[in-house]
Amino acid sequence: MRVAVLANLKINAPTWDGMPPDRWDDLDSEKTTKALIAALESAGHSAEFFEAQITPPYNLIERLSAYKPDICFNIAESHFGDGREAQIPAVLEMLRIPYTGSQVMTLALALDKPMTKRILHYHGLPTPEFQVFERVDEPIDEDLLDDSGELRYPLFVKPSSEGTSMGVSASSIVRTIPELREQVALQLARYREAVLVEHYIAGREAMVGMIGNIKATDARKINERLIQRVLPAELTFLPILEMDTHAHAATEGDIYTSRMKTQMVDEYRYFCPAPMDDELAHDLRVLAAATFRVTGCMDVARVDFRLDALNGDKPYILEINPLPGLSPGFSDLCLQAMAAGWSHEQLINAILNQALERYQMM
Repeated sequence: MRVAVLANLKINAPTWDGMPPDRWDDLDSEKTTKALIAALESAGHSAEFFEAQITPPYNLIERLSAYKPDICFNIAESHFGDGREAQIPAVLEMLRIPYTGSQVMTLALALDKPMTKRILHYHGLPTPEFQVFERVDEPIDEDLLDDSGELRYPLFVKPSSEGTSMGVSASSIVRTIPELREQVALQLARYREAVLVEHYIAGREAMVGMIGNIKATDARKINERLIQRVLPAELTFLPILEMDTHAHAATEGDIYTSRMKTQMVDEYRYFCPAPMDDELAHDLRVLAAATFRVTGCMDVARVDFRLDALNGDKPYILEINPLPGLSPGFSDLCLQAMAAGWSHEQLINAILNQALERYQMM
């Protein structure tokens, strides 16, 4: 197969005065794209990298038209807009070029964390209570307050449409109304987008990675699977990864912060497979599969959980990432694949093969 690898490199991203220093933390490095090309070539494919921008000097549409790929391996994050991860897939669909991973609607949905949580809530999937703030002075929902008018429990403040834990630090956990207002104000000013405020779940943080495609299933069958705790045979589950957040609680607040993901890559600790009993692991996989289906994911995804330490490790879904990082030896999904005994080449080609099968190209 002739494969075009599409990504946005940090070195090619636009810059401007006053830009937040973490603005492009979710973009990729040349090391990652070279590893993807090597992985695809190891399986006999011809592969070439293209910067996923349609504007000069990158001219993606013209360059793809000249290259004539059979399929694109897409990890493009794009730069601007609340549906930016869906922009390149939309272009590919206009050009009628197949691509790996989830489609336009899912990518736009999953980047919008509040909208994703509304979908999860509709399907009865556990996700922390939340409120979205577009202004600092918005009234706080009554169900987040106790009888005295104070916060009923600690809350967690983060941007509504960012990845790589951007905006997430120890200060994201707030316990008073003044702390909440201060954090909302800071993040509104920094990221210029709505701010998600949700019930902070004190406890462990775990991630479930999946590869595959679930056949069309209506809501009733999804609920039946949840009740019966049945895993869909079409998905391959990688070992569950748990961050050892306690190791850095003094500075990172017992959460998986942006700093851990970008500045502490040689220091932070994790467990994979996660140290949990089979019943809890099974429940996480069932919930992850249901989240995968109701958000319309394809080929690959990762679901992030917090386990409520005050309620017997009850799992709560934080978000789903249908475009998980694929940096070898570093990204969460790659660490999970390593724990399963997979090489990076096996992981990348497993994702590609799912797409090829889905497009009936195998």
